[in-house]
Amino acid sequence: MARDIFDSEHDAFRKSVRQFFEEEALPHQTEWETAGETDRAYWVKAAERGFVGFEAPEQFGGLGLDDFRFNAILNEEAMAVGVSGDSFQLQNDCIMPYLLHVANDEQQARLLPGFTAGRLIGALGMTEPGTGSDLRGVATNARETDGGWILNGAKTFITSGIQADFVITVARTRRDGPEAMSLLLVETGMPGFTRGRKLDKIGHRGQDTAELFFDDVFVPHANLLGRLGGAMDHLKFSLARERLAVAVGSIAAAEAALGLTLAYVRERKAFGKPIAEFQATRFAVAQLRTEIAATRAYVDKAIMAENDKTLSPDEAAGLKALTTELHWRTVDRCLQLHGGYGYMEEYPIARRWRDARVLRIYGGTTEIMWDIVGRSLGR
Repeated sequence: MARDIFDSEHDAFRKSVRQFFEEEALPHQTEWETAGETDRAYWVKAAERGFVGFEAPEQFGGLGLDDFRFNAILNEEAMAVGVSGDSFQLQNDCIMPYLLHVANDEQQARLLPGFTAGRLIGALGMTEPGTGSDLRGVATNARETDGGWILNGAKTFITSGIQADFVITVARTRRDGPEAMSLLLVETGMPGFTRGRKLDKIGHRGQDTAELFFDDVFVPHANLLGRLGGAMDHLKFSLARERLAVAVGSIAAAEAALGLTLAYVRERKAFGKPIAEFQATRFAVAQLRTEIAATRAYVDKAIMAENDKTLSPDEAAGLKALTTELHWRTVDRCLQLHGGYGYMEEYPIARRWRDARVLRIYGGTTEIMWDIVGRSLGR
């Protein structure tokens, strides 16, 4: 069935995005995976095409474009083409809402022009070594002092943590209570702010992931993002969109993996005939295709709900769990249908398989997502 949520403007945007990825990203995948990070010049080129921070007001270099369908197209095309990393999802879908809806006028004027130009890269400092998905267990703390806070603690698994120019950091500004957490903007060059090792991951090797350390970092009052004690409310506002972005990418990646596999099984022969003609193969791809099509319809509905600002956090959580689990089943089955060749790095299904695994973890594990949905049903 044809999708009906896009118009001609979106189609033209998709064509431009696909061309950009094919020309500026695909030729460098091996290089970036070896380096463990994407070249920053690539990000500046993306910004020049209008692919970064386009929701920002025009005076800050954006287009004032409030339509999540454009965000979805970037995520879908990145997954369809096989671009390494999560840069667009992180910057446009995760960082941008904080800059646009939580940052004050001074912070916007300070950060948005560089952000929309691709010169400033942001990161989210949430996860800690001992907390995982449990944000209420954050131990990083900020003690108020003259003119600001003294920040101490550590974060881990931080996407773009090596390259980030600023980190939106969740810190405990009170000992306990419903408003114990705040968001602080920690910037490169602040004394006491250091980066640990670039983490060696199973997949997404072209995207840097880091450990961050805060040792008596002075963060001025001007770098409080949003309301003091308002971190959990601000996070809830943005997490639904973040999880939708993961879902959008996951279903697109599942479609791409199945497409690769269909082409392979039609050509690969066993016992004198294409393996696509075996009943076991037909049943496997038929089931995957149907599950993907049905889930795609749900994802498209959620995209439009996000545009209408009606997508709830529990709906986004459930969708994230549904799509990432389907994505994983798809790439795992597709690798199996490739046989021994699927285990070889020269075949794209191998990288898609190892890249898929983390989506069931980051942005909130599947188990946490189902728990969120379950708790919403008990209200």
